[in-house]
Amino acid sequence: MSDRVVLAYSGGLDTSVAIGWIGEATGAEVIAVAVDVGQGGEDLETIRQRALDCGAVEAYVADARDEFASEYCMPALQANGLYMDSYPLVSAVSRPVIVKHLVQAAKQFGATTVAHGCTGKGNDQVRFEVGIQTLGPDLKCIAPVRDLALTREKAISYAEKNDLPIVTTKKNPFSIDQNVWGRAVETGFLENIWNGPTKDVYDYTDDPTFPPAADEVVITFERGIPVAIDGKPVSPLQAIQEMNRRAGAQGVGRIDIVEDRLVGIKSREIYEAPGAMALITAHKELENVTIEREQARFKRTVGQRWTELVYDGQWFSPLKKSLDVFIEDTQKYVNGDIRMELHAGRATVTGRRSDTGLYDFNLATYDEGDSFDQSNARGFIELFGMSSKVASRREQNLGDA
Repeated sequence: MSDRVVLAYSGGLDTSVAIGWIGEATGAEVIAVAVDVGQGGEDLETIRQRALDCGAVEAYVADARDEFASEYCMPALQANGLYMDSYPLVSAVSRPVIVKHLVQAAKQFGATTVAHGCTGKGNDQVRFEVGIQTLGPDLKCIAPVRDLALTREKAISYAEKNDLPIVTTKKNPFSIDQNVWGRAVETGFLENIWNGPTKDVYDYTDDPTFPPAADEVVITFERGIPVAIDGKPVSPLQAIQEMNRRAGAQGVGRIDIVEDRLVGIKSREIYEAPGAMALITAHKELENVTIEREQARFKRTVGQRWTELVYDGQWFSPLKKSLDVFIEDTQKYVNGDIRMELHAGRATVTGRRSDTGLYDFNLATYDEGDSFDQSNARGFIELFGMSSKVASRREQNLGDA
């Protein structure tokens, strides 16, 4: 029996050509695996049939949208995962679920190798291969674009020569990756970081310069997870989809940053994540109401480290798993409603309520009914400033002040 290679298959030109390319370069049979994480476009059966028509001996498709939303996007939401305070891990958080299905398929079909379509410059090669090595330590990894010299020009030539059922065109100015959590766009004229993005860059969001009337939405959370929108129960996937639609219509969630890639280079990236950014904004504000001060301060540190680990392809690492436990524990009381106004590119919190919150009106009010004992403040200030006061006295005595 020939060796078998499982290929992460998108249905596009490069991975369609890679089926035959891998076979010719290695002599192995190729099993194509397509994973739906809400990227839209063609239906899975069309993609599966194309893989078979391009020479795959098996084609496996998985509808992982609910799994992706519940088990990958929701932890990112609970962590308020924003890499460099901006990027909601659109691509990074999708790779582990794809890896999981690739490794499962490799075991199911007796493959010894897993292939992916990443280049040698990006983060995704690391995310795929570290994940594959972790879940399938005996599996080998290859990347046709990186390891087998599959350039775009060669892919077009190969597809035309072999009459593959795929549209071939040299004019594709952008590299795009998208799923239900958001959309990532790079390359082309965007590589000149002085160039502003043009309208054709965007797809998930409408132009916020000419918005429709403001849209008020109430998001209900339980343990940091959205469970209802405007009182209507939703699954995690439905919550993201609904907020993508409503926040996207207002142009919310457009991000343009120069990002520090794992491989050591800086890269200009355009992201659209209307649902993710609106939900993270709401979740952060509900945490402000419900999480104790010191716990909240430390969670910001944990959340940043969690985000860096996920960005760096360490989803399955021991440290990431340990941080998951802490983050999950902090969400115990993150319950309640956040009211937001979506308008002209902004998601603005206008109201919050929680039965498990720490906001006490009687302590906070300056009006009658104030239960805060202000006489405690003088002694607190004296003790709170004691160490600085003693250090300052030393400096003055030694003439250093």
